[in-house]
Amino acid sequence: MSTDRLENVTEPSREYLNPRQAVDYDSHREGLLNWLKTVGKDPSREQGLAEKTAENYASRLDRFYRRVWDRTGGYTTKITHEHADEYVGQLLRDEITKPNGEPFSGSTKRKEADALTKLFQWRSVTFDDEPWETDVSFNQTTYNHADELSIEERNRLREVVLEYDSIPAYGDVTPEERDRWKAYLAQKLGKPKGEVSPDDWEQVNQSWKIPSLVWATLDAGLRPIEVGRARTSWIRVEKATLYIPREESSKNRENWEVAVQDRTAKALGRWLEQRANDPRYDGRDEIWLNRQGNPYNSANLNYLLGNLCEEAGIDQENRKITWYSIRHSVGTYMTSKGNLAEAQQQLRHKSLETTLRYAHPPVEDRRKTLDKMG
Repeated sequence: MSTDRLENVTEPSREYLNPRQAVDYDSHREGLLNWLKTVGKDPSREQGLAEKTAENYASRLDRFYRRVWDRTGGYTTKITHEHADEYVGQLLRDEITKPNGEPFSGSTKRKEADALTKLFQWRSVTFDDEPWETDVSFNQTTYNHADELSIEERNRLREVVLEYDSIPAYGDVTPEERDRWKAYLAQKLGKPKGEVSPDDWEQVNQSWKIPSLVWATLDAGLRPIEVGRARTSWIRVEKATLYIPREESSKNRENWEVAVQDRTAKALGRWLEQRANDPRYDGRDEIWLNRQGNPYNSANLNYLLGNLCEEAGIDQENRKITWYSIRHSVGTYMTSKGNLAEAQQQLRHKSLETTLRYAHPPVEDRRKTLDKMG
Protein backbone atom coordinates (compact mmCIF):
# COMPACT_ATOMS: atom_id res chain seq x y z
CA MET A 1 0.00 0.00 0.00
CA SER A 2 1.41 3.41 -0.91
CA THR A 3 1.74 5.96 1.85
CA ASP A 4 0.37 8.51 -0.64
CA ARG A 5 -3.07 7.00 -0.01
CA LEU A 6 -2.86 7.07 3.76
CA GLU A 7 -5.33 9.85 4.52
CA ASN A 8 -4.76 9.81 8.29
CA VAL A 9 -1.00 10.39 8.09
CA THR A 10 -0.06 14.07 7.91
CA GLU A 11 2.83 15.37 5.84
CA PRO A 12 4.96 16.25 8.90
CA SER A 13 4.48 12.73 10.27
CA ARG A 14 5.35 11.07 6.96
CA GLU A 15 8.82 12.56 7.25
CA TYR A 16 9.33 10.49 10.41
CA LEU A 17 8.00 7.18 9.11
CA ASN A 18 9.04 4.46 6.74
CA PRO A 19 6.27 2.97 4.53
CA ARG A 20 5.34 0.18 6.92
CA GLN A 21 5.31 2.48 9.95
CA ALA A 22 3.08 4.87 7.99
CA VAL A 23 0.58 2.06 7.30
CA ASP A 24 0.54 1.13 10.99
CA TYR A 25 0.15 4.75 12.08
CA ASP A 26 -2.68 5.26 9.57
CA SER A 27 -4.59 2.34 11.10
CA HIS A 28 -3.92 3.63 14.62
CA ARG A 29 -5.14 7.11 13.72
CA GLU A 30 -8.20 5.77 11.95
CA GLY A 31 -9.32 4.00 15.12
CA LEU A 32 -8.81 7.16 17.16
CA LEU A 33 -10.68 9.37 14.68
CA ASN A 34 -13.60 6.97 14.43
CA TRP A 35 -13.91 6.94 18.22
CA LEU A 36 -13.76 10.74 18.44
CA LYS A 37 -16.48 11.12 15.81
CA THR A 38 -18.80 8.43 17.17
CA VAL A 39 -18.55 8.64 20.97
CA GLY A 40 -15.72 11.08 21.76
CA LYS A 41 -17.92 13.88 23.11
CA ASP A 42 -19.66 11.77 25.75
CA PRO A 43 -18.86 8.04 25.68
CA SER A 44 -21.48 7.24 28.32
CA ARG A 45 -24.19 8.59 26.00
CA GLU A 46 -22.48 7.52 22.79
CA GLN A 47 -22.31 11.10 21.56
CA GLY A 48 -19.59 11.94 19.06
CA LEU A 49 -17.71 15.14 18.38
CA ALA A 50 -18.41 17.31 15.37
CA GLU A 51 -16.14 16.34 12.48
CA LYS A 52 -14.13 19.58 12.61
CA THR A 53 -13.68 19.29 16.38
CA ALA A 54 -12.54 15.68 16.06
CA GLU A 55 -10.04 16.69 13.40
CA ASN A 56 -8.71 19.48 15.62
CA TYR A 57 -8.12 16.96 18.43
CA ALA A 58 -6.43 14.61 15.98
CA SER A 59 -4.17 17.39 14.71
CA ARG A 60 -3.01 18.30 18.21
CA LEU A 61 -2.38 14.65 19.02
CA ASP A 62 -0.40 14.20 15.82
CA ARG A 63 1.97 16.93 17.04
CA PHE A 64 2.16 15.18 20.42
CA TYR A 65 3.06 11.83 18.83
CA ARG A 66 5.88 13.42 16.85
CA ARG A 67 7.21 14.96 20.05
CA VAL A 68 7.19 11.54 21.69
CA TRP A 69 9.08 10.08 18.72
CA ASP A 70 11.66 12.84 19.06
CA ARG A 71 12.12 12.18 22.76
CA THR A 72 12.13 8.37 22.59
CA GLY A 73 14.26 8.03 19.47
CA GLY A 74 11.77 6.42 17.14
CA TYR A 75 8.26 5.50 16.10
CA THR A 76 5.81 4.10 18.66
CA THR A 77 2.08 4.14 19.30
CA LYS A 78 2.49 2.91 22.88
CA ILE A 79 1.79 6.20 24.62
CA THR A 80 2.17 6.36 28.41
CA HIS A 81 1.17 8.68 31.24
CA GLU A 82 4.83 9.68 31.52
CA HIS A 83 4.77 10.88 27.90
CA ALA A 84 1.69 13.00 28.64
CA ASP A 85 3.12 14.41 31.89
CA GLU A 86 6.35 15.34 30.14
CA TYR A 87 4.46 17.03 27.30
CA VAL A 88 2.46 19.16 29.74
CA GLY A 89 5.72 20.15 31.44
CA GLN A 90 7.16 21.18 28.08
CA LEU A 91 4.07 23.28 27.41
CA LEU A 92 4.46 24.95 30.81
CA ARG A 93 8.09 25.81 30.09
CA ASP A 94 7.31 27.00 26.54
CA GLU A 95 9.59 24.32 25.10
CA ILE A 96 6.86 23.60 22.55
CA THR A 97 6.18 26.69 20.45
CA LYS A 98 4.66 27.96 17.23
CA PRO A 99 6.75 27.52 14.04
CA ASN A 100 7.98 31.11 14.45
CA GLY A 101 9.27 30.36 17.96
CA GLU A 102 6.53 32.26 19.81
CA PRO A 103 4.98 30.45 22.79
CA PHE A 104 1.48 29.08 22.55
CA SER A 105 -1.28 31.01 24.26
CA GLY A 106 -2.81 29.67 27.44
CA SER A 107 -5.94 28.76 25.51
CA THR A 108 -3.95 26.65 23.04
CA LYS A 109 -2.09 24.92 25.88
CA ARG A 110 -5.39 24.01 27.50
CA LYS A 111 -6.60 22.50 24.25
CA GLU A 112 -3.41 20.46 23.95
CA ALA A 113 -3.95 19.03 27.45
CA ASP A 114 -7.64 18.36 26.71
CA ALA A 115 -6.62 16.41 23.61
CA LEU A 116 -4.35 14.21 25.73
CA THR A 117 -7.23 13.48 28.09
CA LYS A 118 -9.34 12.40 25.08
CA LEU A 119 -6.50 10.23 23.82
CA PHE A 120 -6.34 8.28 27.07
CA GLN A 121 -10.12 7.95 27.20
CA TRP A 122 -9.86 6.19 23.85
CA ARG A 123 -6.88 4.13 24.97
CA SER A 124 -8.74 3.01 28.10
CA VAL A 125 -11.44 1.51 25.88
CA THR A 126 -9.19 0.21 23.10
CA PHE A 127 -6.09 -0.93 24.99
CA ASP A 128 -7.39 -1.16 28.59
CA ASP A 129 -5.01 1.64 29.63
CA GLU A 130 -5.69 3.79 32.69
CA PRO A 131 -7.33 7.19 32.01
CA TRP A 132 -5.12 10.26 32.38
CA GLU A 133 -5.76 13.86 33.30
CA THR A 134 -3.67 16.75 34.53
CA ASP A 135 -4.30 19.06 37.47
CA VAL A 136 -2.77 21.95 35.52
CA SER A 137 -4.71 24.53 33.55
CA PHE A 138 -3.30 27.48 31.65
CA ASN A 139 -3.97 31.20 31.29
CA GLN A 140 -2.75 33.53 28.57
CA THR A 141 0.75 34.10 29.94
CA THR A 142 1.61 31.21 32.22
CA TYR A 143 -0.14 28.39 33.95
CA ASN A 144 -2.50 28.27 36.83
CA HIS A 145 -4.51 25.62 38.57
CA ALA A 146 -8.22 25.63 39.12
CA ASP A 147 -9.02 28.41 41.56
CA GLU A 148 -8.13 27.36 45.07
CA LEU A 149 -10.37 27.32 48.10
CA SER A 150 -9.55 29.53 51.07
CA ILE A 151 -9.06 28.20 54.60
CA GLU A 152 -12.52 29.50 55.51
CA GLU A 153 -14.07 27.79 52.47
CA ARG A 154 -12.34 24.52 53.31
CA ASN A 155 -13.77 24.70 56.83
CA ARG A 156 -17.24 25.41 55.48
CA LEU A 157 -17.00 22.38 53.21
CA ARG A 158 -16.06 20.19 56.17
CA GLU A 159 -19.10 21.36 58.06
CA VAL A 160 -21.71 21.42 55.31
CA VAL A 161 -20.89 17.89 54.16
CA LEU A 162 -22.24 16.63 57.51
CA GLU A 163 -25.64 18.00 56.51
CA TYR A 164 -25.45 17.15 52.80
CA ASP A 165 -28.17 14.94 51.35
CA SER A 166 -29.91 14.54 54.71
CA ILE A 167 -33.68 14.21 54.85
CA PRO A 168 -36.32 14.92 57.54
CA ALA A 169 -36.87 12.33 60.24
CA TYR A 170 -39.37 9.60 59.30
CA GLY A 171 -41.84 10.62 61.99
CA ASP A 172 -41.59 14.36 61.29
CA VAL A 173 -43.33 14.37 57.91
CA THR A 174 -46.93 13.97 56.73
CA PRO A 175 -47.97 10.82 54.83
CA GLU A 176 -47.95 12.81 51.59
CA GLU A 177 -44.46 14.17 52.26
CA ARG A 178 -43.28 10.70 53.31
CA ASP A 179 -44.47 9.29 49.99
CA ARG A 180 -42.43 11.87 48.06
CA TRP A 181 -39.35 11.21 50.18
CA LYS A 182 -39.75 7.45 49.64
CA ALA A 183 -39.69 8.03 45.88
CA TYR A 184 -36.49 10.02 46.32
CA LEU A 185 -34.94 7.30 48.48
CA ALA A 186 -35.94 4.58 46.05
CA GLN A 187 -33.98 6.33 43.32
CA LYS A 188 -31.05 7.05 45.60
CA LEU A 189 -30.83 3.52 46.98
CA GLY A 190 -31.63 1.74 43.72
CA LYS A 191 -34.60 -0.23 45.05
CA PRO A 192 -38.40 -0.27 44.46
CA LYS A 193 -40.34 2.43 46.27
CA GLY A 194 -42.46 -0.16 48.07
CA GLU A 195 -39.35 -1.68 49.64
CA VAL A 196 -38.10 1.56 51.21
CA SER A 197 -38.23 1.12 54.98
CA PRO A 198 -37.66 3.35 58.03
CA ASP A 199 -34.26 1.66 58.33
CA ASP A 200 -33.37 2.96 54.86
CA TRP A 201 -34.47 6.40 56.03
CA GLU A 202 -32.02 6.26 58.92
CA GLN A 203 -29.28 4.77 56.74
CA VAL A 204 -29.26 7.85 54.49
CA ASN A 205 -29.07 10.31 57.36
CA GLN A 206 -26.29 8.38 59.08
CA SER A 207 -24.17 7.59 56.03
CA TRP A 208 -20.49 8.56 56.20
CA LYS A 209 -19.81 7.96 52.53
CA ILE A 210 -19.76 11.57 51.31
CA PRO A 211 -18.21 13.05 54.47
CA SER A 212 -15.38 10.48 54.36
CA LEU A 213 -14.81 11.13 50.65
CA VAL A 214 -14.70 14.92 50.98
CA TRP A 215 -12.67 14.96 54.19
CA ALA A 216 -10.11 12.51 52.76
CA THR A 217 -9.73 14.78 49.72
CA LEU A 218 -9.44 17.90 51.88
CA ASP A 219 -6.53 16.20 53.69
CA ALA A 220 -4.86 14.20 50.92
CA GLY A 221 -5.71 16.32 47.88
CA LEU A 222 -7.00 13.24 46.07
CA ARG A 223 -7.16 13.61 42.30
CA PRO A 224 -10.45 12.50 40.69
CA ILE A 225 -8.74 9.44 39.25
CA GLU A 226 -7.42 8.55 42.72
CA VAL A 227 -10.91 8.79 44.22
CA GLY A 228 -12.06 6.31 41.59
CA ARG A 229 -9.11 3.98 42.24
CA ALA A 230 -9.18 4.22 46.04
CA ARG A 231 -9.40 0.80 47.69
CA THR A 232 -10.38 -0.22 51.20
CA SER A 233 -6.85 -1.56 51.70
CA TRP A 234 -5.57 2.02 51.52
CA ILE A 235 -7.18 2.99 54.82
CA ARG A 236 -5.12 2.83 58.01
CA VAL A 237 -7.53 4.06 60.68
CA GLU A 238 -5.17 3.44 63.61
CA LYS A 239 -2.29 5.34 61.96
CA ALA A 240 -4.60 8.04 60.47
CA THR A 241 -3.06 7.55 57.03
CA LEU A 242 -3.91 6.49 53.51
CA TYR A 243 -1.40 4.02 52.11
CA ILE A 244 -1.42 4.24 48.31
CA PRO A 245 0.49 1.37 46.68
CA ARG A 246 2.70 2.10 43.70
CA GLU A 247 0.53 0.15 41.27
CA GLU A 248 -2.56 2.12 42.27
CA SER A 249 -1.12 5.63 42.64
CA SER A 250 -2.02 8.15 39.94
CA LYS A 251 1.54 8.60 38.70
CA ASN A 252 2.40 4.90 39.25
CA ARG A 253 5.93 5.57 40.49
CA GLU A 254 6.23 4.71 44.17
CA ASN A 255 4.30 3.85 47.32
CA TRP A 256 2.91 6.77 49.29
CA GLU A 257 1.74 7.07 52.89
CA VAL A 258 -0.40 10.17 53.23
CA ALA A 259 -1.47 11.73 56.52
CA VAL A 260 -5.11 12.50 57.32
CA GLN A 261 -6.67 14.18 60.33
CA ASP A 262 -7.89 11.99 63.17
CA ARG A 263 -11.51 12.91 62.48
CA THR A 264 -11.02 11.97 58.84
CA ALA A 265 -9.60 8.59 59.87
CA LYS A 266 -12.61 8.03 62.14
CA ALA A 267 -15.01 9.01 59.35
CA LEU A 268 -13.29 6.53 57.02
CA GLY A 269 -13.54 3.84 59.70
CA ARG A 270 -17.26 4.51 60.17
CA TRP A 271 -17.80 4.35 56.42
CA LEU A 272 -15.95 1.03 56.18
CA GLU A 273 -18.35 -0.42 58.76
CA GLN A 274 -21.38 0.93 56.89
CA ARG A 275 -20.26 -0.14 53.40
CA ALA A 276 -19.77 -3.70 54.69
CA ASN A 277 -23.55 -3.85 55.17
CA ASP A 278 -24.38 -2.34 51.76
CA PRO A 279 -25.02 -5.07 49.15
CA ARG A 280 -23.91 -2.76 46.35
CA TYR A 281 -20.35 -3.18 47.62
CA ASP A 282 -20.44 -6.98 47.78
CA GLY A 283 -17.37 -8.34 46.00
CA ARG A 284 -16.06 -4.81 45.40
CA ASP A 285 -13.03 -3.21 47.04
CA GLU A 286 -13.51 0.41 45.92
CA ILE A 287 -13.93 2.70 48.93
CA TRP A 288 -16.62 4.78 47.24
CA LEU A 289 -19.10 4.07 44.43
CA ASN A 290 -21.59 6.54 42.97
CA ARG A 291 -25.34 5.98 42.84
CA GLN A 292 -25.01 3.90 39.68
CA GLY A 293 -22.54 1.59 41.40
CA ASN A 294 -19.58 2.92 39.40
CA PRO A 295 -16.31 4.48 40.59
CA TYR A 296 -16.39 8.27 40.83
CA ASN A 297 -14.91 10.36 38.00
CA SER A 298 -14.27 14.06 37.37
CA ALA A 299 -17.82 14.76 36.21
CA ASN A 300 -19.41 13.12 39.30
CA LEU A 301 -17.02 14.86 41.67
CA ASN A 302 -17.28 18.31 40.09
CA TYR A 303 -21.10 18.02 40.28
CA LEU A 304 -20.87 17.01 43.94
CA LEU A 305 -18.50 19.87 44.76
CA GLY A 306 -20.74 22.36 42.95
CA ASN A 307 -23.69 21.29 45.11
CA LEU A 308 -21.63 21.45 48.28
CA CYS A 309 -20.34 24.92 47.43
CA GLU A 310 -23.89 26.10 46.81
CA GLU A 311 -25.07 24.76 50.16
CA ALA A 312 -22.02 26.20 51.92
CA GLY A 313 -22.49 29.63 50.34
CA ILE A 314 -19.11 29.46 48.61
CA ASP A 315 -18.97 31.96 45.76
CA GLN A 316 -18.41 30.24 42.40
CA GLU A 317 -19.02 33.24 40.14
CA ASN A 318 -16.07 34.16 37.91
CA ARG A 319 -14.06 31.31 39.45
CA LYS A 320 -13.04 27.92 38.10
CA ILE A 321 -14.04 25.66 40.98
CA THR A 322 -13.39 21.97 40.27
CA TRP A 323 -12.34 18.97 42.32
CA TYR A 324 -8.76 20.10 41.69
CA SER A 325 -9.54 23.30 43.63
CA ILE A 326 -9.41 21.15 46.78
CA ARG A 327 -6.06 19.66 45.80
CA HIS A 328 -4.68 23.10 44.96
CA SER A 329 -5.71 24.40 48.38
CA VAL A 330 -3.90 21.49 50.06
CA GLY A 331 -0.71 22.39 48.20
CA THR A 332 -0.98 26.12 48.88
CA TYR A 333 -1.66 25.86 52.61
CA MET A 334 0.68 22.92 53.20
CA THR A 335 3.57 24.97 51.80
CA SER A 336 2.41 28.13 53.60
CA LYS A 337 1.71 26.62 57.03
CA GLY A 338 4.22 23.77 56.81
CA ASN A 339 7.04 23.36 54.31
CA LEU A 340 7.78 22.15 50.79
CA ALA A 341 8.92 18.71 51.90
CA GLU A 342 5.61 18.10 53.70
CA ALA A 343 3.64 19.32 50.68
CA GLN A 344 5.65 17.15 48.30
CA GLN A 345 4.90 14.00 50.29
CA GLN A 346 1.27 14.89 50.95
CA LEU A 347 0.57 15.62 47.26
CA ARG A 348 2.62 12.63 46.05
CA HIS A 349 4.94 14.61 43.81
CA LYS A 350 8.05 12.82 42.59
CA SER A 351 9.78 16.12 41.85
CA LEU A 352 10.10 19.06 44.25
CA GLU A 353 9.90 21.29 41.17
CA THR A 354 6.27 20.25 40.78
CA THR A 355 5.54 21.20 44.39
CA LEU A 356 7.14 24.62 43.89
CA ARG A 357 4.10 25.58 41.80
CA TYR A 358 2.21 25.83 45.09
CA ALA A 359 4.84 27.95 46.85
CA HIS A 360 2.95 31.21 46.76
CA PRO A 361 1.61 32.80 49.96
CA PRO A 362 -2.22 32.76 50.10
CA VAL A 363 -3.95 36.12 49.98
CA GLU A 364 -4.94 36.09 53.66
CA ASP A 365 -1.27 35.70 54.67
CA ARG A 366 -0.27 38.56 52.40
CA ARG A 367 -3.03 40.70 53.89
CA LYS A 368 -1.73 40.05 57.41
CA THR A 369 1.72 41.16 56.28
CA LEU A 370 0.25 44.36 54.84
CA ASP A 371 -1.50 45.04 58.15
CA LYS A 372 1.82 44.69 59.95
CA MET A 373 3.43 47.11 57.50
CA GLY A 374 1.00 49.89 58.41
